[in-house]
Amino acid sequence: MAHAAHFPPGTPRASASEPDARTAARQRRDVIADEAKRSFLRMASHELRTPLNSILGFSEILQSELYGPLGAPQYKEYASIIHTSGARLLRLVNQVLEIARLEGGAMDFDLGPESLDHALDDVLDGLREETAPRGVEVIVLQRGRLPAVTADARGLRNLLGNLIQNAVIFSPDRAVVRVHANRVGDQVEIAVVDDGPGVDPQDIPRLLQPFEQGENALTRRSEGAGLGLPIVELLCTAMGGRLKLSSAPGQGLTARVRLPAA
Repeated sequence: MAHAAHFPPGTPRASASEPDARTAARQRRDVIADEAKRSFLRMASHELRTPLNSILGFSEILQSELYGPLGAPQYKEYASIIHTSGARLLRLVNQVLEIARLEGGAMDFDLGPESLDHALDDVLDGLREETAPRGVEVIVLQRGRLPAVTADARGLRNLLGNLIQNAVIFSPDRAVVRVHANRVGDQVEIAVVDDGPGVDPQDIPRLLQPFEQGENALTRRSEGAGLGLPIVELLCTAMGGRLKLSSAPGQGLTARVRLPAA
């Protein structure tokens, strides 16, 4: 026979609604934390990018001697160093902000049909200053006839830019980076293949961790904080795709991305 529970006078009793109240309070805290993160990212984006853009713009003016000769030739060389360093720092700032937005779910994606040909044209135009001095050639197979994908326009270009830039950085001078894409069922597989030193397969998972770098020549040569491939993986996931890396020492690195076909 069941007996009713008896509580001493004054003992607080948990009501049935308390779990719901705690859940609602936690959700409110999460919303407040998300908004605080978004606010910080907006502030950081403005406060970091604005002075860097000024540094880049004025150093470019000095490089070109737009308003007359600088005098000693060293000044022009120093202006070039300032511009190169500023561009590298801006790229790092953009990557840090990008991965913070992706990990915090603070990015909105507008998924729709996107032309791989147009996206690659934009990306390669932006990377020309990095590829030309070292003689690295990026070859897009079947250019002009690539399949379309379902993706966010900005996200797709960011994804392709990080993949190709990574391949260019780790390729030797006068090397060739190959890009090709094929329809595979209801998806499109995009592959970026370089002729770099390669990486031990056991180090591949580390390459996908933010701020982590492997223990070989591939990652030791990397500029920045090692955020390019983690950003690619997060972008793939956000757009309904996936990233797969394959490599071996001395055999370069192949990055395969699958995205929904348009």
